[in-house]
Amino acid sequence: MVTVYGKMKKGYNEICNMEDNHPDMLMDIGIQVMSAGETLNILEEEKETAVLLLDGEVTLQWEGQEATAVRRSVFDENPVALHVARGIEISVTAKDNAELLIQKTTNENSFASKLYTQDDVGTEIFGDGVWENTARRACRTVFDYNNAPYSNMVMGELINYPGRWSSYIPHGHDQPEVYFYRFNREEGFGAAFLGDEAFKIQNNSAFFIPGGPTHPQVAAPGFAMYYCWMIRHLKDNPWTSRDNDERYTWLLEKDVKIWPNK
Repeated sequence: MVTVYGKMKKGYNEICNMEDNHPDMLMDIGIQVMSAGETLNILEEEKETAVLLLDGEVTLQWEGQEATAVRRSVFDENPVALHVARGIEISVTAKDNAELLIQKTTNENSFASKLYTQDDVGTEIFGDGVWENTARRACRTVFDYNNAPYSNMVMGELINYPGRWSSYIPHGHDQPEVYFYRFNREEGFGAAFLGDEAFKIQNNSAFFIPGGPTHPQVAAPGFAMYYCWMIRHLKDNPWTSRDNDERYTWLLEKDVKIWPNK
């Protein structure tokens, strides 16, 4: 359920698609690597599209609008993402070398295009002050059912601090999800758990999570781990909450104490 892609090549690096590459994820996902001066045009007649800037400076154009976006670190800076409905063309011009994450899925709905700026997307700190801060992490939700109920997708980012856990307590949900990872150092690594299975995570890994199993994560000490998390809503069953593993819900009790319990 984990694929390590290594160094990304120039052009489009496919993570999954809806036809024959992890089709159970119900999404097209890939990383676009662009050189300065290059322009990418995206037009999907049946699919909504979200373009997330991972690195670089780009000019985005859509429906007669234009915006310049700059991002130099996924670890230190909030995301910039453009989200459009089917039939809306996006043009991205790289002003220097740039990387984009592109997420698509089928959606019959028409909706207003939305550019999520770094000021629009806040950072929430989870796990602060509990479990001796062993699961303290930073979460940035770009869009989900709360602010984009017309979408069939969810997009967010998480910063997993070195030596700590995320997606914790262990939880699952019916909807498929994909994580795409970066580390602050090339040799960085962590682990992802799918139910009772464990997988090593490295830079430029993708983790494919079918609906159902729990999927906690951990980063090795010394390495900050970033991942973009992308969920596909199901028909009449959007992702709105997580199903916690009942064996671990005691950890959610107020003022819970973990070992040593004294």
